[in-house]
Amino acid sequence: MTSLPDLIKAGAEYTIPLAIISFVFGLLLAILTAVVKLIPKPQSNFAAFWWQILQAIFSFYVWLFRSTPLLVQLFIIFFGLPNAGVQLPAFLAAIITFSLNTGAYASETIRASINSVPKDQWEAAYTLGMTSTQVLRKIIFPQAMRIAIPPLSNSFIGLVKDTSLASSITILEMFTVSQQITAKNYQPLLMYSIVAVLYAIICSVLTWLQHYLEKRTSKYVSKEGVMN
Repeated sequence: MTSLPDLIKAGAEYTIPLAIISFVFGLLLAILTAVVKLIPKPQSNFAAFWWQILQAIFSFYVWLFRSTPLLVQLFIIFFGLPNAGVQLPAFLAAIITFSLNTGAYASETIRASINSVPKDQWEAAYTLGMTSTQVLRKIIFPQAMRIAIPPLSNSFIGLVKDTSLASSITILEMFTVSQQITAKNYQPLLMYSIVAVLYAIICSVLTWLQHYLEKRTSKYVSKEGVMN
């Protein structure tokens, strides 16, 4: 158990920051992607052309990162890009990869959450003279985020566990440190079990926070799902 402080230190310095930073950037990218894919087609031919190009780019991005393994994405960005003249530090490469991967999956969650808000709320807001941006920001988006909290929380918990893949690109997160310690004490069962327990503790805390957020954001919602 003398190695426990080293594992906790690795989790505090790399595992948790990597997950938080990647999720924040991934969530911002997911919101942008979802909004772009939901933008109505403009009336003018010129604007409609660029609208189609933009939507095609974001659709391709979502398809690409949802269709390829995360580990392969890590290898392409960290080991592959140097062949194209782009050399990235391991931590930055991990953040970029995890953010892009999270953004692709979370964008579909946010898009579905926005679409789940009744269409008559858009119409009611328009009758009050609100613009599309105002309706989305003040009416639709708050409700959509409440709906999206459970799946987004699950994505974040999954991301915390996926950070163990960063060991493959030399980042000294918890799993990497456990491998290094195992190479010295030859106790793989003990070391990997300790790491598993640490991940379980982190994920349990996040699960509790998820339930807390769900209760907080649903306190004004009736059983029928209508805001009080």
